[in-house]
Amino acid sequence: MTLRAAFEVQADNNARLDSPFTARVLRIAGATLKPGTPLADRMFDWEGNVGAFGQSLPLRFLAGLHALVLTGDCPDLVAVYPPSPAPSDDQISKALGVALADHADTLDRWLDLPPQTNEVRRAAVMIAAGHWLAAQYELPMHVYELGASAGLNLMWDQFALQAGGTRLGPADAPFLLSPDWRGDQPTGTLPRVLSRRGVDLMPMDITDPDDLLRMSSYLWADQPERLERSRAAASIFTAKVDQGDAAEWLETQLGNVARDHLTLIYHTIAWQYFPAETQTRCLAAIEAAAQRGPIAHLSMEADDRQGKGAAITLTLWPEGRKLTLGRVDFHGRWLDWSAP
Repeated sequence: MTLRAAFEVQADNNARLDSPFTARVLRIAGATLKPGTPLADRMFDWEGNVGAFGQSLPLRFLAGLHALVLTGDCPDLVAVYPPSPAPSDDQISKALGVALADHADTLDRWLDLPPQTNEVRRAAVMIAAGHWLAAQYELPMHVYELGASAGLNLMWDQFALQAGGTRLGPADAPFLLSPDWRGDQPTGTLPRVLSRRGVDLMPMDITDPDDLLRMSSYLWADQPERLERSRAAASIFTAKVDQGDAAEWLETQLGNVARDHLTLIYHTIAWQYFPAETQTRCLAAIEAAAQRGPIAHLSMEADDRQGKGAAITLTLWPEGRKLTLGRVDFHGRWLDWSAP
């Protein structure tokens, strides 16, 4: 896929995800970017898949722009970004030109960073699956997230979910998720989480101002409610996110598997970024450790049904039973649930 095509595809994705402003920015950037500067040349010469199912180069660039807005370092961008009145395409194009000329170093740094949205609305999947698992196993849980970013979704059992006529989660939750719920009503009991831990190659520490800026930059400027939810999740954060390779880390963590608890491993829109060797090692580690105790592997990942959200699958070990739990919007706006 060419760089321009990647920008256009990502713009379509953003538009479908209710972010018309960022879709405009991506289309304008993709149409006007041209080789001739170190930053532009780096983007056009990027090795590998620059699109949404690869390195997501347009999202890296978009996050760099948002960072310049959040810090106020580029007033020309601030002037055309929400909540400013709707600008013209020409005004956006001129502001992008200023950003590219005057803030190339910042944008270049953001190109080094893989997107880490840490979208807390995805926790609706973990809440529904976690309650179902709690009822099935009647065991407390140790929770592990692969590709955890800042780790906000490790707190999923502390969030509340309104699923049609069913409410799940604690009464004192910092916020209530209310996606457009389709399919079956969720069932189960309130889970008891004994520990929560995640891993990421480049984890963010939400107590660090630089990492808080980085996390915020991946949230789209015309969706301020997403930033509000993330900050609410951060206010109760007690988990631990380690830096490291997912496979090596998981092999170590699974030494704690035992029959007196359920081990829940999950990932949301992260698996595609793992090298094939890492994926193979993770799956082998899960299957081997399951001989010592029950493991649930929950996956929310893109598949070949482009434009129709992510597939939700749950594999229960040691039996290796694979369940399809439905589909979910990439940002958790809707969830089509079909648990047995």
